[in-house]
Amino acid sequence: MKKFLALALALVMMLAVFAGCSNKDDKEETGGNDTATFKIGCTGPLTGEAAIYGTAVKAGAEIAVEEINENGGINGMQIEFSCMDDVSDGETAVNAYNNLMDWGMQVLVGPVTTGPALSVSENAYTDRVFTLTPSASSTDVTNGKDNVFQVCFTDPAQGTEAAEYMLENHADSKIAAIYKNDDAYSQGIFDAFKSVLADGGVELVYEGTFTTDTSTDFSVQLAAAQAAGADVLFLPMYYQPASVILAQAKAANYSPLFFGVDGMDGILTLDGFDTTLAEGVKVLSPFSADETDDATVSFVEKYKEKTGETPNQFAADAYDCIYAIKAAYEAAAEAGLSMDTTEELCDALVETFTDPDFAVDGLTGAGMTWSENGQVTKSPKVYTITDGKYVLD
Repeated sequence: MKKFLALALALVMMLAVFAGCSNKDDKEETGGNDTATFKIGCTGPLTGEAAIYGTAVKAGAEIAVEEINENGGINGMQIEFSCMDDVSDGETAVNAYNNLMDWGMQVLVGPVTTGPALSVSENAYTDRVFTLTPSASSTDVTNGKDNVFQVCFTDPAQGTEAAEYMLENHADSKIAAIYKNDDAYSQGIFDAFKSVLADGGVELVYEGTFTTDTSTDFSVQLAAAQAAGADVLFLPMYYQPASVILAQAKAANYSPLFFGVDGMDGILTLDGFDTTLAEGVKVLSPFSADETDDATVSFVEKYKEKTGETPNQFAADAYDCIYAIKAAYEAAAEAGLSMDTTEELCDALVETFTDPDFAVDGLTGAGMTWSENGQVTKSPKVYTITDGKYVLD
């Protein structure tokens, strides 16, 4: 009897070993996932002051995932998508990233904002997880990390485009700027803007700065810009401080042409904001929910049905992220590239994204391509806010 029990126990242990080997092999052969699914993770601010960006990214990505799954998935695999709250904080974002890795994440869409992206991208580079951020625009996010890519414009690209627009349309104006000098996003855009203007022979008549701690009162900066005779005021910042500037400028009877960047997208849906204050404001952005092409109309309808809100550029960028990953995976599979493990998947997607022949048509740009430094090439647009809508210049 004892001999029989010993044999039975040995058999059970042997079967367990075989099962463990089988599960391990399955996990390795699907890029770190033990089922026929494709796991995409995301971190972004779902709560806190920057929540409008994170919730938009989450919803935009989810719409793309739902569409793709309804149409057969990625090479027959259904997408699983998980987005975790990082409250736009670097340490929280790293913790969220680690939780997603434990979940079996194969590709990261995010982080949403630059600060957390600077922290997480280092981990993703070390772990060899392909990363595509919809909206973290600092060049430091991708620099030195071959597997980290952006769908949004870089900060220098936005500053350059804004300055070139000014040189073409407002070269005779007196231009001032207010920027947030403790924020890599705002500082990066401003630096490029000022440099390109100077190269074009235009000097700023005033440069004003602020920080997180001084973002509720711009009376000094506005008075200085007005005293300098500025009739154009460049605002490379997010919509919250921009809304304060617009309100305080009106109170001071100062009405220059305000020119913002993609971070200003969302100002029209800010709780308690008087949208008439944004009348005539120009915004540099790759997307407007007011466009009438079929793809945009369909996306806007689905987004409104899902959230009750109008999508901003961040939602559209996230939607494009998911479809770009799908296109790259399918192109890599067609080319016969190995993607059996997460690291091989990462290398295959890097090779595909940097292929000059690889291009993606999205809501935020037609024929988007990527350089070896992870930066996207696409054309921005300038919109003027008119009667609560974005009207293309």
